[in-house]
Amino acid sequence: MRIYGREGDTLEYYSKVFDLPVELIIDSNPHIENPCMIYGEKILIPGYTIEEFKSDYKNLYDRFRLPLDAIILVNNHTAAARNEVMVPRRVTERLINTEKPYDYEKMKADLTLLNTVYPFFNTACIGESVQGREIVEIAFGRGQKVIHYNGAFHANEWITTAVLMRWLNDFLLTVTNKWIWNGLDSMELYKLKQLSIVPMVNPDGVELVHKGEQAAEGKWDVVAMNEGICEFYRWKANIRGVDLNNQFPANWEIEKERNKPKAPSFRDYPGEKFLTEPEAIAMQQLAYTRDFEKVIALHTQGEEFYWGYNGKEPEASSFIASEFAKRSGYKSVRYIDSYAGYKDWFIDTFRRPGFTIEIGKGINPLPLSQFEKAYNDSLGILLASLYM
Repeated sequence: MRIYGREGDTLEYYSKVFDLPVELIIDSNPHIENPCMIYGEKILIPGYTIEEFKSDYKNLYDRFRLPLDAIILVNNHTAAARNEVMVPRRVTERLINTEKPYDYEKMKADLTLLNTVYPFFNTACIGESVQGREIVEIAFGRGQKVIHYNGAFHANEWITTAVLMRWLNDFLLTVTNKWIWNGLDSMELYKLKQLSIVPMVNPDGVELVHKGEQAAEGKWDVVAMNEGICEFYRWKANIRGVDLNNQFPANWEIEKERNKPKAPSFRDYPGEKFLTEPEAIAMQQLAYTRDFEKVIALHTQGEEFYWGYNGKEPEASSFIASEFAKRSGYKSVRYIDSYAGYKDWFIDTFRRPGFTIEIGKGINPLPLSQFEKAYNDSLGILLASLYM
């Protein structure tokens, strides 16, 4: 919601009028250098939308129990001849629906909608997929340390994107309404840490799973890579048949020599070399640039999580893993016979906590009937990662 700064007003005053943490208003308006000098400036107020009514100010004030000045502020620059009065309406429900087949265009549209209402989070393109789709990072929060979450490294695990987008919407909703969320103060979490979310690492692969062979644009023989099958529900790789979570230099050679596909395939092929794929390169560079404190990678399925790598994980990982298990009911697994993943590389390179979370249980793609349970089970992990 947009208003214009009046002479003598401050961002602190607007936080009281609209009952919002002033930090959220400041972060929504990075162009404001002095929060006490805002006359004539365009000010974005998060967590609100505007509705128009044919009525007068007093009736609307009585009807919605808003501070009268809140109504005056949103009408400050409207034409005098206007018959409608604009009224600020606080958003108290989720804006996006993630319980549906969730593809790249849906994610982009939902991010645009959320950012319109919650302008204190930022989005940035950290790289492009093989087919030129943006790999998007979402960032917000005020702490010194950065916690990273990612989803859809594997194409048919697109439900992890939907989980992260639901979680983002819920975080934005609770922090603007000053709600307690799962026993936690969202605003305190916002001030405690910075969040980095890449909800869809593999957009080309996700599009292939949802839309079929046409998503390859005739450039790659995805049917051949899929063993002649024209449905792509099994597809994990990127569009040219490289498994992005086998692309990192953490014992990559072991994965290369195992009894895996030796050529591009719908799953498990690690590439001719490590870090050949633009999606994997973008994720590696992001970790160096943002200097993550810890990494949470969402995958499916198994209702368990992995947190060790060749004894290089820090001591704190064990304590965090115990809390994750308690909060989610998932099985905590220290070591598995698997290498070259993003979590493995992160632990190996930075000696910091990294976790691969296998949400849901059964088959891939995880059916949408499991979405609510998978979300609720993983919610404790996603929140606990911020305060531990």
